[in-house]
Amino acid sequence: MIPTILIASLTALTIILSVLFFPEIRIGKKKIGIYWVIALIGAITLILCRRISLSALWAGLSSETAINPLKILILFLSMTSLSIFLDEIGFFRYLAGKAIRVAGEKQTVLFYTLYGLVSILTVFTSNDVIILTFTPFICYFTRCAGINPLPYLVSEFVAANTWSMALLIGNPTNIYLGGSAGIGFGEYLSVMALPTLFAGVTSLLVLRLLFARQLAEPMDPIWTEEEKPDPVLLPIGLAHLLLSTVLLAVGSYIGFQMWIVSLGFAVSLFLFVLLASLIRKKRPRELARTVRRLPWPLVPFVLSMFTVVLTLSAYGVTERIGEALGDRAPIFSYGALSCLTANLVNNIPMSVLFSSILADGALAGANLSAGIYAAVIGSNLGAFLTPLGALAGIMWASLLRRAGVSFSFKKFTLYGVILVIPSLAAALFGLWLRLGI
Repeated sequence: MIPTILIASLTALTIILSVLFFPEIRIGKKKIGIYWVIALIGAITLILCRRISLSALWAGLSSETAINPLKILILFLSMTSLSIFLDEIGFFRYLAGKAIRVAGEKQTVLFYTLYGLVSILTVFTSNDVIILTFTPFICYFTRCAGINPLPYLVSEFVAANTWSMALLIGNPTNIYLGGSAGIGFGEYLSVMALPTLFAGVTSLLVLRLLFARQLAEPMDPIWTEEEKPDPVLLPIGLAHLLLSTVLLAVGSYIGFQMWIVSLGFAVSLFLFVLLASLIRKKRPRELARTVRRLPWPLVPFVLSMFTVVLTLSAYGVTERIGEALGDRAPIFSYGALSCLTANLVNNIPMSVLFSSILADGALAGANLSAGIYAAVIGSNLGAFLTPLGALAGIMWASLLRRAGVSFSFKKFTLYGVILVIPSLAAALFGLWLRLGI
């Protein structure tokens, strides 16, 4: 057991250090994130040291359970492809340009408009896609308007990682934790709607107080001609995103597995776009760019961390952690602990770990359900505290560095503490009200 714990701990610690001090390496003209390479090395080390056999690993990867990481990855990548395609044809940029026009010269109007837009889009897409799309856009328009970008950047990040709790597909951590308990799309929404609303309203009020002085300053209006999305590809992309979301919502009631639904719509989108391109005699460049932009490093990262957690579970480590936590006040204990743990190992490994802790621990029945939803809240809101808390934070910090925007780890954590405490408390209180535990 001790060698397994040492290898797992060293892997987690090295991932943290890499994010802090050397998040990327350059190979030729391409930059590669280090975090997934370290996770892969940790998993290979466990296999080579015979901490876990290849047969046991394959049994976990090929299981018919909802926690199967391959199904979860297919679900997330498929839904992400639908969102990225809409971004590639200019849909999100078009909406953001409209938001700037609505604001005119008032920063407060722009602030609320962008927060609302990011929140709505996050619910139906995912936090990672919105972060990648809106962060460069915000850096650009605030520079042109001569205003402080921080109120908009922080509010975008907070909105994306708050409203991502609303639907099962909003964050890969939702998918993993929800899938581990076999929670359906509709059941998830019925429980998480109230905690998400409580957290969203609370975080918005805190943001408004934090940036009241900066938002009171006038700005020069930016009148830009918004380039309209492709009139043929836009309805194809929107139809696939909306119909897939609807079918995911009702799929659990008619026996459709979510990963099959999402994969089917992703394949359908590609076929429709290829057909449209042939008819119009145009190259399907948007499809190629969509494939390139998919978060492929997530595949080795999730599979590697699954291997680590599967090994810990086999040696009874996760069971002992679950028993130590007990079954008292599962909403607040698992909510707070998952939020903190996400900032030690990142929210995706945390979700893989907590799914095993919850399955092997002392919780059962209603308490088990409460612990799962509380961990979902912690996995999303934990992104506020430090850039280590979520992949969205790592990507966000990288985008700011490339845009020349100064936002240190210390400043991130300072804002994070102010935001996460009331938002987490509000979300967990909402969950307590909803579940009555």
